[in-house]
Amino acid sequence: MPETAEKIGSVSQSRYEQIVAELREVVDQHTRGQFTIGDRALEIEPSRPREGTRPEAGWTVKESLTRLAEDIGLKYSTVNNARWVSSRWPKQHRQPGVSFTVYRILASVEDEQQRFATVKQPPAGKARWTADDASRVLGWQVENPVTPQEKITAIHSLAQDEEVAAAVTTDLLRRPTVSAKVAVEDKVRVVEELTRDETVAATAVTGRLRRPDVAFRAMSDDTARHQVNHAQAERGRQARESFERTSPVAPAVKQINRTVEFLDLVTACHSFVAAAGRAVPGLRDRQLSEDEQAIVHQNIAKVRATFSELAIATRGSE
Repeated sequence: MPETAEKIGSVSQSRYEQIVAELREVVDQHTRGQFTIGDRALEIEPSRPREGTRPEAGWTVKESLTRLAEDIGLKYSTVNNARWVSSRWPKQHRQPGVSFTVYRILASVEDEQQRFATVKQPPAGKARWTADDASRVLGWQVENPVTPQEKITAIHSLAQDEEVAAAVTTDLLRRPTVSAKVAVEDKVRVVEELTRDETVAATAVTGRLRRPDVAFRAMSDDTARHQVNHAQAERGRQARESFERTSPVAPAVKQINRTVEFLDLVTACHSFVAAAGRAVPGLRDRQLSEDEQAIVHQNIAKVRATFSELAIATRGSE
């Protein structure tokens, strides 16, 4: 009959349990072997306050352990690491069923009594220690993150490259549910960082100010309103300078401006004379003289001629 029980990988549950039991024995043998290497290395070179000091016999710690590693076919770092772990775990504090990997991680717990007590109590709900559980004791990054903080730490570790970080940030910010959970102050900080480039900032601000509610709130800020007014004035000045520098009709327009200014001056003088005439005896209700009227007509003719030139220049530039 075909098996209908749940499989783990390509094997049945019962076969998987057999494999686990077999490999646990292998791991135990490996742990005993590593501690044996470490204990013998400690016998050859007991722990010293300064590992690099040279004893009377003339061998340094590294020289002795290098010789041992070469004679048994291992690397110096493997032997030295096993020696250090053995020094942190005296035989009476070693527990059955704990892998050498877990011992190596928990060896970094500085307080000796805490270290010995920790290894005796696996995490809640578990019968055995795992490497990730041991890393959590020390606050180290785990290989299989479970909690949100562990996942965040894993993401930070993977996104250390700036290009990767930029791509991840872009993808995440495209998810509305993610953006909605970001605090307002964090959103502001992100926007400020992303808009350091003036082109990006200008594009972003332009898009936001097209929204009436955003524009209204922005203009409620005195500094923002002042900057906008200043920018408008500066924009107008630059546009005028560009027009005067590049437009073919600029000379005609400049002539018109001068003529209008002159007419404004004549009108102002006439108004002054009329006002003075009402206040000074002999000048009340005074009319323009023929010469003054001739000047006004001449300037009107100049304005008409200038507008004609402007019209001709405009048609020629089209």
